[in-house]
Amino acid sequence: MSFGGTGHTEADRGEKGGVRTALAGLTTRGRSFLAAGIAAAICAYVLGQSDLLRVGLLLAALPLVCAAFLYRTRYRVAGSRRLSPARVPASSEARVHLRMDNVSRLPTGLLMLQDRVPYVLGPRPRFVLDRVEPGGRREVSYRVRSDLRGRYPLGPLQLRLTDPFGMCELTRSFSSYDTLTVIPRVEPLPPVRLSGEAKGYGDGRQRSLALAGEDDVIPRGYRYGDDLRRVHWRSTARYGELMVRREEQPQRARCTVLLDTRGIAFQGAGPDSPFEWAVSGTASVLVHMLERGFSVRLLTDTGNSVPGEGAEGFAGASQETADSAGLMMDTLAVVDHSDGAGLSRAYDVLRGGNEGLLVAFFGDLDQEQTAIAAKMRQRSGGAVAFLLDSEEWVREPSDVPGPLDRREERLRMLREAGWTALSVPRGVSLGELWRQADRERTGLAAAGGPSGEGAGS
Repeated sequence: MSFGGTGHTEADRGEKGGVRTALAGLTTRGRSFLAAGIAAAICAYVLGQSDLLRVGLLLAALPLVCAAFLYRTRYRVAGSRRLSPARVPASSEARVHLRMDNVSRLPTGLLMLQDRVPYVLGPRPRFVLDRVEPGGRREVSYRVRSDLRGRYPLGPLQLRLTDPFGMCELTRSFSSYDTLTVIPRVEPLPPVRLSGEAKGYGDGRQRSLALAGEDDVIPRGYRYGDDLRRVHWRSTARYGELMVRREEQPQRARCTVLLDTRGIAFQGAGPDSPFEWAVSGTASVLVHMLERGFSVRLLTDTGNSVPGEGAEGFAGASQETADSAGLMMDTLAVVDHSDGAGLSRAYDVLRGGNEGLLVAFFGDLDQEQTAIAAKMRQRSGGAVAFLLDSEEWVREPSDVPGPLDRREERLRMLREAGWTALSVPRGVSLGELWRQADRERTGLAAAGGPSGEGAGS
């Protein structure tokens, strides 16, 4: 007997196992009847009581006949499982739909259906199905919910059969599994405009240089089919070959979201821990930027990104936006603490070019890692940092507050490097901090401070 996760599969009931399988399925009642029958038969033989012998044989034969009947019953069932939805945010419910079809010519007996689910998703669901007529169908469903993100297997589905007297039970497991992906919670962010933004296709530094004047034009060699009106005669005379102006290509605004996953940078565990807040914040910013047409890239402190991600990240405002967001959410669903001690790998990736807007979620930073984070600002058009103080998050109300000097010093170092750096207190929403970051960057630009080309509306 087998089970299909999204389609139907069929198998002949009773094609596996043997006499041992049938006898192993005897219930406590069946074993008691068998033992009583054997004992009565022995006593009847010793005492010479033929009537007692007949009673003993009847007691022993009943569970054996039930087991043989249950084992020899041949019917086929087909099953399917459907998740709605297959990807669900943490603390939200998903519904699992089970469907059983009797594809044999015989009606089934009483069936008990049981699905295996991880403990964090809730209790193990059990269903009792009455007699299913030939060609009949039964559909049941149950709900699962998890406060912890991750990928959770569902299955295999187990089908338990029993005879009318309750003497024997046989359990068969279907073969297929399904996977429920619990992704981080995504908080809608307000449509603010960080300074220097060029919405959609950005007018970044490359665009500014292209529009600066004739002397800034970067020509290339003539190719067959190029419009002769684009010939750049000054460069042609300089290089001795026909040169043409490059076509001005609009550059899509880019955003890199950096997630600090170092185990030493976060304390506590569970859905209310600072690390889970950072993961949820990362997911919220990624979705927010994708919806507004940015090319978005996810980066961790280990230097890793999302599998399948292009050199410039995933493009937003396209038909593939939902798929891109899904890939990123799947990655964040299973992201865990890294064993790394620093941010140097992420810095090596970021210093390779202009990354547009950089949004970072940092855990606890010492002075050395703060200096590395400060240098990341040099290769970005704009930078926003959210610092999570784990000690404050895990501190009880009765505890003495930790020193503020170290936290303020880290914020000051990042701000002097051009970051818009914000401390994340416990219980605050990302939407409030997002507005605050916009106000601080706007005020900094008005005061003549560092400004960038990145954006996040």
